[in-house]
Amino acid sequence: MKRVYNFNAGPSAMPLDVLKAVQAEFLDFNHTGMSIVEISHRSAAYQDMQDETVGLMRRLLQVPDDYHIVFMQGGGSLQFAMHAMNFLKRRGGYLNTGVWSDKAMKAASFFGDVYEVASSKADGFSYIPKADTFVVQPDTDYVYMTSNNTIHGTEWHGYPSFDVPLFCDMSSDFMSQPVDVSKFDFIYAGAQKNIGPAGVVVAIIKDSLLAQTKEDVPVVLQYKTYVEHDSTYNTPPVFGIYFINKVMHWLEDNGGLEGAYRRNVQKAGIVYAAIDGSDGFYRGHAAADSRSLMNVTFNLPTAELEAAFVAQAAERGLIGLKGHRSLGGCRASIYNAVTEEGCRALAEFMEEFRKNH
Repeated sequence: MKRVYNFNAGPSAMPLDVLKAVQAEFLDFNHTGMSIVEISHRSAAYQDMQDETVGLMRRLLQVPDDYHIVFMQGGGSLQFAMHAMNFLKRRGGYLNTGVWSDKAMKAASFFGDVYEVASSKADGFSYIPKADTFVVQPDTDYVYMTSNNTIHGTEWHGYPSFDVPLFCDMSSDFMSQPVDVSKFDFIYAGAQKNIGPAGVVVAIIKDSLLAQTKEDVPVVLQYKTYVEHDSTYNTPPVFGIYFINKVMHWLEDNGGLEGAYRRNVQKAGIVYAAIDGSDGFYRGHAAADSRSLMNVTFNLPTAELEAAFVAQAAERGLIGLKGHRSLGGCRASIYNAVTEEGCRALAEFMEEFRKNH
């Protein structure tokens, strides 16, 4: 078996040590004589594992006591609508920095008035707006943001603050660096970038926000339901939560979120240096002060060269470098589990390809 360098945007690379651990105990979870995918979610063995997972995440993120952590299904796309179902009463404000925040705003519009607090859409979502451009209208229930924009390769390097609750979609940089959770009232993240397989959403919800939820929402779509039933109102994504548990242990064993952040800064620096040192052959999409540590987006001089770049990279075992269909170009997603070795291999290939073309 040969492992490739996986730069896919999601589902994406997972830590090799975690994959091996899951493989080793797949047939017998915690001496139960059953696989994790066979075990009852009502069993003590499962509940102990879920409790440990929440505890690990709470410790790594230093989540305050007045927040709950729950697991849900439906991906980020369901959250685009669900946050508004529960909390949009008058109007919702959106920091529109990419396709996903744009989609969230459109989904929320079915449940009430929405507007842009700030936006970089007119400039192709190539930067993160500055605080002096923010306009929060009266009677705003919350401000919603996306911390990292996978398609356009931009990321917030400092979180804004408002006099209203702040919501954040952290799907693509969750657990990649320390975060002051207390700045937010609601955080959610799809697992399939940094912490596990597709099919799990982690939500971190402040108790005072839960007290403001709307009542005219189906039970299965209420955040209160997941809090009150400890994520087991219906069958949770058992395997995904188990996998997250393994990743939380891996993070804790490798320097926590501070260690992850140091590695991610180092890895991103390697790839951005290949772009910046190419004399314009590679052109980064994101403004320098808005560059993502997770998703490096760039273009080559022609679409034909971009296609050749992606094809030849794949022949070298550098997989997943084609840009999102809505933007084109190329993209290297360098989440937590992508190694420095992989980033150096990519940078070396980029330099070789540039010299040859």
